Amino acid sequence: MSHGMNASEISTLEQPSTPTNPEHGLPENFGQGILGNLLFWIAVSFSTFQIITAFGIPLDRPIVGNISAIYLIGAALVVWAGWLVFQRLKGRSIINGALALASLAVTYALIVKFPGSLPSQVVRALHVGFLCLVAGAMLANHKAGSTATRALGWIIGLFGFGIGLYHWALYEELVIRAGEVTQADLVVGISAIAILFYLVWRVMGPALPIVAGIFLAYCLFGNYLPAPFDHRGYSLEQVIEHMSFGTEGLYATPTLVSATYIFLFILFGAFLERAGMIQLFTDVAMGLFGSAKGGPAKVSVFSSALMGTISGSGVANVVSTGQFTIPLMKRFGYKPEFAGGVEATASMGGQIMPPVMGAVAFIMAETIDVPYVEIVKAAIIPAILYYASAFLAVHLEAGRAGLLGIAKSELPSAARALKDKWYLILPLAVLVYLLFSGYTPLFAGSIGLALTVVLILGSALAFGLVNETVRLVFWVGLGLLAAAFLWLGVTLVLVLVGILVLLNLFTRGGPETLEACRDALADGARQALPVGLACAVVGIVIGTMTLTGIGTIFGNWVVSIGRDSLILSLVLTMVVSLILGMGIPTIPNYIITSSLAAPALLTLGVPLIVSHMFVFYFGIMADLTPPVALAAFAAAPIAKASGFKIGFQALRIALPGFVIPYMAVYDPALMMQPVPGLTGAAYWADVAYMVVKAGLAVLLWGAASVGYLSTKMPVWERLAAAVAAAFLVLALPLTDQIGFVLAVLVIGAHIWRSRRGTPAAAVRP
Repeated sequence: MSHGMNASEISTLEQPSTPTNPEHGLPENFGQGILGNLLFWIAVSFSTFQIITAFGIPLDRPIVGNISAIYLIGAALVVWAGWLVFQRLKGRSIINGALALASLAVTYALIVKFPGSLPSQVVRALHVGFLCLVAGAMLANHKAGSTATRALGWIIGLFGFGIGLYHWALYEELVIRAGEVTQADLVVGISAIAILFYLVWRVMGPALPIVAGIFLAYCLFGNYLPAPFDHRGYSLEQVIEHMSFGTEGLYATPTLVSATYIFLFILFGAFLERAGMIQLFTDVAMGLFGSAKGGPAKVSVFSSALMGTISGSGVANVVSTGQFTIPLMKRFGYKPEFAGGVEATASMGGQIMPPVMGAVAFIMAETIDVPYVEIVKAAIIPAILYYASAFLAVHLEAGRAGLLGIAKSELPSAARALKDKWYLILPLAVLVYLLFSGYTPLFAGSIGLALTVVLILGSALAFGLVNETVRLVFWVGLGLLAAAFLWLGVTLVLVLVGILVLLNLFTRGGPETLEACRDALADGARQALPVGLACAVVGIVIGTMTLTGIGTIFGNWVVSIGRDSLILSLVLTMVVSLILGMGIPTIPNYIITSSLAAPALLTLGVPLIVSHMFVFYFGIMADLTPPVALAAFAAAPIAKASGFKIGFQALRIALPGFVIPYMAVYDPALMMQPVPGLTGAAYWADVAYMVVKAGLAVLLWGAASVGYLSTKMPVWERLAAAVAAAFLVLALPLTDQIGFVLAVLVIGAHIWRSRRGTPAAAVRP
């Protein structure tokens, strides 16, 4: 039956119930008092540094005469300092302003040395340094039990930041004497590794430091192992130079991507959330699916899919949309563990949901040197099938348990929500357009972020316009102006942002809007912690691969197995991904497994992108796999159920999705990759055939898993459905034909039985 629900109850469901972020176990704030305010402004300064370096803004370029942005910003800081002195002379407190000025002045000083463009190595080192500072200070402010331990946390963080400053100050010298390690270099290099290991252990748990530590130990002592696992031996100086300097260890490709694409897109998502995108997605999902059979669970799947388009973090999706959807599902009859499993499954799919996807997608594009849009193309069909399988699972579960939806009178209107906040979709639309037009993700993300800020600031100005026509003209004019600036360059878009900032200073509600933007900058820096720290530490694994060649040994083993059976190699790769993923996040999981297994799969004839997507896919599924299912445990405090039970429910819901990567390996058309001998209409016919076949397999797996289709299924029907799905997945002669015939027989028999009203004698409860 449909349950009644008023607005106050819905509002209650939206209230947060988790005090900490499950990705790093730290509260979603910076702490109290002066130290909390200082850390807040350090985070703002961190984000400001990343925006300037990611946008590639030439601050030394003259604007008027010989006056450049560097001089204007310096003058503004001096005026700010004078204003603070004036305020202090009047007896007013200036502590918060002084902390803000000092933090931003540090960023200004870092930029001034390289005003045209900071070298990539400096950007990477300072990115890791900022991460260490924010992480150490967060631990000190939130987990320190005494003044001494609080001071120790800040000291460790400042020391980590100092290592970044070492690279910044001695950049030219380090380049000139590359390969030579001084005593100071050795101390700094060892300290960098030790500090990162400590911070990652405290923030993310012991699994990743242990894995990276094993690889580091192999570099130092692997020469004592028996063949073929031994290597020629490397001194401590060689290992530290390789890991802590240059671009092969801590500052390898993952750190570069974290310091550019990933941080920018995290900020993009943070600003969209501040603009109200989550509420828009929730309202649209509620309006479209809230009244359907099992409506609350379908709302969860659909809203999480939408969230995945702007947020590549599955756990972040759980704790954002899950605050609303999990209690809503429980309210309408779903068991707590099933409600948590639905949200965990749907949220993890955000990492393969274009256009933003997860951080791994950017690392993948950089690692295999293909345009990001090619990764997006490969992910589209699997992402749709993944969410279709989750949607199907909740639909079948609702049918099995007799769960209906919410009364339409109690739901928001999807059309009304889009009419009121349609403009929020514009940055996402522009992002998609730029990506598919061949622009780099960095440029597209920069423009998307800038336009989001334009919308937020413009909304504050438009709010004061009472007349609807005038407001429409304002939005159209602002849109045309932004579009014109877009074609002239990112710098001019930022000029538009600057003008809007000045206007907001003197508009009713404007200062509050500027504070929201400032808070989004701080939020972005905090949200980047687990991703950035993981990218830095997993660089040790990459450094070990390039230094010792251990990846070749594992790859040869996989290839030797695959010569006899490709399916065994695929299963082995899947198991490695799942086992690694039980202890470490998706990013290091992908990097390690792709370094070891993806080249071997490529040697066995699996296309390049498909082999990496295969590894990526099961790295995601690992976060749903007990005993260490991060997404499930993130949902546990919201659902008020066991993380283990939620993990097993998530596995059951996601079970149909396990077949998609295997099908793509045997027919790359499922990921829209070239198929030898097929072009034009024949190729697209093969794509359509694969979508139909995969969709049917997902349907059969889902029905077999839940035990329900149009009515409850007896055991023999569930087994027959699973066998039919298995034949559709297998890529052997006649297996497709057998699978289609079995599918028709199973579905036909089920429909015939359900229409006759024959009871399912052997149905499981």
